[in-house]
Amino acid sequence: GTYITQWGSSGTGNGQFLNPAGIAVDGSGNVFVADYAYNNRIQKFSSSGTYLGQWGSNGAGNGQFAGSYGIAVDGSGNVYVCDAGNQRIQKFAGSGTYLTQWGTAGTANGQFSSPSFVATDNSGNVYVNDQGNSRIQKFTGNGAYLTQWGSPGSGDGQFFGLIGIAVDSSGNVYVADTYNSRIQKFDSNGTFIISWGI
Repeated sequence: GTYITQWGSSGTGNGQFLNPAGIAVDGSGNVFVADYAYNNRIQKFSSSGTYLGQWGSNGAGNGQFAGSYGIAVDGSGNVYVCDAGNQRIQKFAGSGTYLTQWGTAGTANGQFSSPSFVATDNSGNVYVNDQGNSRIQKFTGNGAYLTQWGSPGSGDGQFFGLIGIAVDSSGNVYVADTYNSRIQKFDSNGTFIISWGI
């Protein structure tokens, strides 16, 4: 918990933010920040906070965002962004080059209702907090649907306001079940393991 450094201020310039919502780090220590809401962009920094670049703008086109929120980086340096307002996940190279996207609004497999956070595992699979649908969806790194789990409620494997998500080196998935005031742990296929918190 020793303080090291900080960067950023309120604004629209390079290195400034308006409601930064998501953050991820690649294997080289570069830091990617989802500059949510008004700026609708991703900014890239060195680990010491030196501005390196950015991409994104308001809109629904490739590489545009309507709420750049959760963000994750896989082992190959690809960047995944929850484009919450456009109900999709967008994938980029670490340089910001647009690669692909998936998702539309809805409740079917591969559809979303306000996807909020995203995480990747060591195999390159992508896990998405499909917040409005109270479920986790799992995809390949190119967006092919694999499986899902979750429903509204307070029982094991159910969610009420799922927000943060993380995956450990063994592929276990941890979900912040916000309004149930607990953390739930699952294996990579969605089998419930344990929960804690009250």
